[in-house]
Amino acid sequence: MKKETLLATLGSHASGVGGIVNQPPHRASTILFPSVAALEAAETANIPGATYGRYGTPSSASLETAMAQIEGADHAIVTASGLSAIVVALTACLKNGDHLLMVDSAYGPTRRFCDRVLKSFGVETTYYDPVIGADIAKLFKPNTKVVYVESPGSLTFEVQDVPAIAKAAHAKGIVVIGDNTWGTPLFYKPFDLGIDISIHSMTKYIAGHSDLVMGSVTCKKDLYKELLMTYRTLGASPSADNCYLAQRGLHTMTVRMHQQMENALVVAKWLKTRPEVDEVLYPALPGAPGHDLWKRDFTGGASLFAFALKGANKQQMCAFVDNLELFGLGYSWGGFESLVMPNNLTGRVATKWKYSGPGIRLHIGLEHPDDLIKDLESGFAHMKKAGTSAA
Repeated sequence: MKKETLLATLGSHASGVGGIVNQPPHRASTILFPSVAALEAAETANIPGATYGRYGTPSSASLETAMAQIEGADHAIVTASGLSAIVVALTACLKNGDHLLMVDSAYGPTRRFCDRVLKSFGVETTYYDPVIGADIAKLFKPNTKVVYVESPGSLTFEVQDVPAIAKAAHAKGIVVIGDNTWGTPLFYKPFDLGIDISIHSMTKYIAGHSDLVMGSVTCKKDLYKELLMTYRTLGASPSADNCYLAQRGLHTMTVRMHQQMENALVVAKWLKTRPEVDEVLYPALPGAPGHDLWKRDFTGGASLFAFALKGANKQQMCAFVDNLELFGLGYSWGGFESLVMPNNLTGRVATKWKYSGPGIRLHIGLEHPDDLIKDLESGFAHMKKAGTSAA
């Protein structure tokens, strides 16, 4: 079946729930067994079964089945947050003395985990330029165990040549972990491109309503057992209610993402014409950086992108952001509402911001793009006034 059909049907009409269309939330801590033998069998199986609510319920199992199938994986694990999914994947694949190659444009909390936690555990992290491609092989060390990719990158939206990176990594037996939150299972096929473990912040487009925090890890079968045991050891399980909401979000993700992409292209094309804008960093936009690789690897685009203000200072940037009405100022993205956030590139070591003014990240929601454009026009007008008063 096509992905759109899978998203609309996976997890529905679950057996054993009285014909209810949606899998209801199973809130549980204790799980009862009919005998000691049955309990021991669940605990000692090659892949242990659920013996306690933290290890899974029908709510999480249903969502995991859906995530694995829609992404073309053998297994999925749903976690308490996108960051916990990243932590599970990295912790499962790395140990003291190992070397990690982390893309310099990675999600900020990923960098903090590497610099604070992995470093304290004796794991060395090297940050690399996201557009390095096959030349990543020059950075390999004898103890390199993982290459982490995020395409497009957070805040600056570089599209990585993931197949070239994966080919080089696999030639040395190195695992490739990829953050697929932007592409989603709808628009990107990570395993076809060489990624071994795919990460999602389900908080974003999968949930789609800005009302839960959740993550997932999908993988092929040879990596699943270690990921599962790491997940259980870290206690990174989500609530049953969040599983229910995330699965509900899967059913409507197709229409939301297609509409939001359509809206985003309208806004991005308009921004490209503005004299205040130096560059629009949206790979789905023709002519934007990374567009050719995006066309090769993606079947659609998220509605999250950035643009660089031309020659503006911080006071002008703040005047622009603070006077927007439809764009809320807040973290996260992927919901139905439009958001704005100034870019903060603190900590990057392999790449530099090459534009004369600050960057602004936009998430385009389900509002009409004409209204969003009017709001942005107002922001630019306030920015101009701030520049005049400063002069």
